[in-house]
Formats: sequence, structure tokens, C-alpha cells
Amino acid sequence: MIKVTNINGVAYYLNCELIETIETIPDTLISLRDGKKHYVKETPDEVVEKIIQYKKRIFVD
Repeated sequence: MIKVTNINGVAYYLNCELIETIETIPDTLISLRDGKKHYVKETPDEVVEKIIQYKKRIFVD
């Protein structure tokens, strides 16, 4: 799970394993495999970095 912030400023956790695409139009839009869409304040690069950090934490030996 990664912490993201919606456009209204409310932070929540999103299951990054369900992310299908991340777009900028002009806000960041995260589309999930189940068809749900989330607009967030973070840039796509920030979202990707959060995913990388999450994966590093769970796959540490």
C-alpha cells in the first residue's frame, strides 16, 4: 500500500498492486485494474517512487 493524497487534500492508502496506468491530464490520474480511477496530488514520478520504496520494503531479505 502506498500513501497518496486526493485533490481535496485527504490522504489515503492505495494498493499499488492494482495499478494499471498512471497518467497526467493535467492532474495525476491512477487507473486500477478494476476500472476505478483516482485523481491524486502526487506527480506520476512521485507515485512510481512510492511504489519502488514500497516494493523495496516488502522484498528485503
